[in-house]
Amino acid sequence: MLDQHTIHIIKSTVPVLEVHGHEITKTFYQTMFRNHPELLNIFNHANQRQGKQSAALANAVYAAAAHIDRLEEILPVVVQIAHKHRALGIKPEHYPIVGENLLAAIKSVLGDAATDEIIEAWGRAYGVIADAFIGTEQKMYEDALRQPGGWDGFRPFEVYRKVRESELITSFYLRPADGQAIASYAPGQYITVRVKPEGQEFTHLRHYSLSAAPNPDYYRITVKREDAEADKPAGVVSTYLHDSVTEGTVLDLSAPAGVFILDETKDNPVVLLSGGVGLTPMVSMLETLLKNSPHRDIVYIHAARSGSHHAMKDHITDLTREHANLQSFLIYESPAQDEVCDKTGYLDLAWLQQVTDPNSDFYFCGPVPFMRAVNEALKTWGIPSERTHFEFFGPADHL
Repeated sequence: MLDQHTIHIIKSTVPVLEVHGHEITKTFYQTMFRNHPELLNIFNHANQRQGKQSAALANAVYAAAAHIDRLEEILPVVVQIAHKHRALGIKPEHYPIVGENLLAAIKSVLGDAATDEIIEAWGRAYGVIADAFIGTEQKMYEDALRQPGGWDGFRPFEVYRKVRESELITSFYLRPADGQAIASYAPGQYITVRVKPEGQEFTHLRHYSLSAAPNPDYYRITVKREDAEADKPAGVVSTYLHDSVTEGTVLDLSAPAGVFILDETKDNPVVLLSGGVGLTPMVSMLETLLKNSPHRDIVYIHAARSGSHHAMKDHITDLTREHANLQSFLIYESPAQDEVCDKTGYLDLAWLQQVTDPNSDFYFCGPVPFMRAVNEALKTWGIPSERTHFEFFGPADHL
């Protein structure tokens, strides 16, 4: 526990973090990777280059400082990050490295304003926060290993089927190379893929949502190819999966993780909304609902640029035809002349109110602009926050 004097010092730095937080975390990552380049085998290089990781860390540090006297209030955030840490293989020995470089970054950016007293207080606070993560993650490691079909670290899986779903999206069906049982998962969770493409100095790890209902035989991930654009480089892992991985390729996976999961204890209507490749956890949830809750009303809404960008269209059409409790709708931003959809352009509240029940639970995932539009619509409609559920791909952003 922290003494009141330390808590007072930490809270007094909150306004400074609000101004300088991003610069501090950017400096932190630069310093840490310079001192410990081996950690580049764990962290997402693309998120580093685009500043997403440093922004996410700045938000986390700011939240920790603001809640330092009531850390239990940010426990959900701790658990969410701890899931990702377990999936990536973050271990207790990494935390002193992070702490040392974070304190050095605070001192470097703030200069004389970061007095010895402030640095010492942050050192004590970091120790408490690190212990919370280490304890939470230790239980997750134990649970991942001890569950039926579970394992520790990374395990080899064979790609036994590769299916092109759209112009940019492909599904990969994965079964364990050892032929043994695999761990189950909750609809909405992800697995982590570790690869080392030819010519790359470091390994690269990416989280990919499982896109099928839980089953004892295989995992399925559905991956969008991230080509280079003016403001971002090509995705190392997604292009490797699309270009180099074939049926028979073996990939290393860590056990399923994640807190964005379907609540199957309810019986009220469910609305699943996805944009682009955000359909991956939604399809897992949809297949699960249709299998386990045949009397629960379901609406599935998918938004895409056009039909050529629409993955799993035939699969959703077949499910809708086969299940009376399911309605599905399509939104195309710019449909081709012969493409049929239920709405052209973008999702809006007036249309959403026409096709969904306000008593529903709403789950949504997709690009940040799509998620912001959905979240704003649901807030305006008055849908309670406990019935809205969402997930970001990559470091968490703000809606």
